Amino acid sequence: MTALIKREITAFFASPIGYLVVGIFLLINGLFLWIFSGDYNILDAGFADLSSFFQLAPWVLLFLIPAVTMRSFSDELKTGTLELLLTKPISIKNIVLGKYFGAVLLIIIALIPTLLYIVTISQLGNPQGNWDVGSTVGSYIGLLFLVLAYTAIGIFSSTLSQNQIVAFIISVFSCFVLYYGFEGITNLGIDFPIETLGMKAHFDSVARGVLDTRDIIYFLSIAALFISFTVLKLKKRN
Repeated sequence: MTALIKREITAFFASPIGYLVVGIFLLINGLFLWIFSGDYNILDAGFADLSSFFQLAPWVLLFLIPAVTMRSFSDELKTGTLELLLTKPISIKNIVLGKYFGAVLLIIIALIPTLLYIVTISQLGNPQGNWDVGSTVGSYIGLLFLVLAYTAIGIFSSTLSQNQIVAFIISVFSCFVLYYGFEGITNLGIDFPIETLGMKAHFDSVARGVLDTRDIIYFLSIAALFISFTVLKLKKRN
């Protein structure tokens, strides 16, 4: 499995697409947080915190992660190398986990440069160094759980089509429905509180700086569910 993880990371950065995806993620966040005027601009808000970033990041990741995962199995299906991979002395479960954790590490690599934002808001604070540690740490943990869930959905979506664009669209749509869909339905005036079924409610809960086991179990369950779907899909094909 370790060899598969290394293979995924190497393949990602072996082409300009890898650097382009990471660069676009950082560029979009940088423009909205520091350049463009609006609700997400930290300088316009007048508060030295990263709440704007953590409101924006889930939506950017909703497109970034499918862009990373869309080739995971769709490319193997298109080139016919999936059958060759399945004949190797490694279980289907380990193949899926290898690709999954490889993609997760790639997204974490993309998130690491955003830690510089903490240094920036620390310098902007009055007095300097005055920033909400608990909320910021909680929000980063929330992003990590969101990455785990989004990536599992993206990996599964890549098994549904040989076309990477189709896999990308399926993944984006699925992530959107599970992140915001239930809250959107609630906002239409439905009395039953189904927003707790969506990822946004659980992400917002973790982002407040309080780790609730219910939120952790929710995200891990979503990730485990879609990883299981992926394994079953490949076993059926095999």
